[in-house]
Amino acid sequence: MEFTIGGRLEIRITPADVGKRVSVRRLLQEGPAGPKFTDTVGVLTSWNDGVLSVTPKSGESVRIAESALVAGKTVAAAPPRRRGPAASFGELARVCARAWQPVESEPLGDWLLRASAGFTRRANSVLPLGDPGVPLDTALARVRQWYADRGLEPYIQTATGAEGTQEELCAALESAGWRREVTAEVRIAALAPIGDLAAEVSRVRLGRAVDAAWLSRYQRFESPGPEVRAVLGSGPSVWFATVPGDDGDAAPAAIGRCVVDGRWAGFMAVEVAPGHRRRGLATAVMTALARQAMDEGASAGWLQVEAENEGARALYDGMGFAAHHRYHHFRPSGPA
Repeated sequence: MEFTIGGRLEIRITPADVGKRVSVRRLLQEGPAGPKFTDTVGVLTSWNDGVLSVTPKSGESVRIAESALVAGKTVAAAPPRRRGPAASFGELARVCARAWQPVESEPLGDWLLRASAGFTRRANSVLPLGDPGVPLDTALARVRQWYADRGLEPYIQTATGAEGTQEELCAALESAGWRREVTAEVRIAALAPIGDLAAEVSRVRLGRAVDAAWLSRYQRFESPGPEVRAVLGSGPSVWFATVPGDDGDAAPAAIGRCVVDGRWAGFMAVEVAPGHRRRGLATAVMTALARQAMDEGASAGWLQVEAENEGARALYDGMGFAAHHRYHHFRPSGPA
């Protein structure tokens, strides 16, 4: 932390700087080994009767006597952190799971084994939200067998990056020979700013059921078996958005899906035809769905975006979505 000009410590703050962010150095004590100093960065909240009060990010004010102050300067304000609404990992994980329900599931202690004939990893992976009730080796063997019985690859979905997530489980899976295959971010945001966007929503059509036209734009399957409609139609309050294509186009220009669940609105399957990109259609779809969700009482939004999807990440950055945690899909690296 640099306070010097030409090698000299300087005090370049005054009582007129109250309310500004400052960096100060003060003397703690003199001793045989020389003086000891400490630095504090925070907001200068008061300067009265020879005493400064500086409040750092911790929120606990530091009182500093003027006589102990040896250097000080104003500093640029910290960049604002883009946060969505407060949410625990457990709450958000369950909301996400309810918005993308499997065709078949079975509990293993606090783990949930999910299968949907292979349609998406999320609907064909274990959701471990606690203790499986048996030793990990036993649990992993049961997971392998359960998915093998259905002709599916075994996957376990874990999360990292927030309080209550599963860093220890990730390490244990790696030690057991499982390898991380896919990583994505779960992002959250306040819903009202999305609904307030000046987007052209007049072309966006909302409906409760997925139809053949909507499915023709969705890119997550080769042919839409019954499991596709079952998963897409699952959730507390499901909405599908469609922007029709130009005359003669059978497939829509853009689509999206939203699931309203209490205060949360989850956004999924937002896709735009290549020939219609950079026209604001993804924003229009998100805005129309956000307004519908707010009409049902939702106030917060969430979505999932894969780490390498730079276009989607940029779009959601602009809407105020900030990372809450990451989720990963682990798969065994070899045979049982």
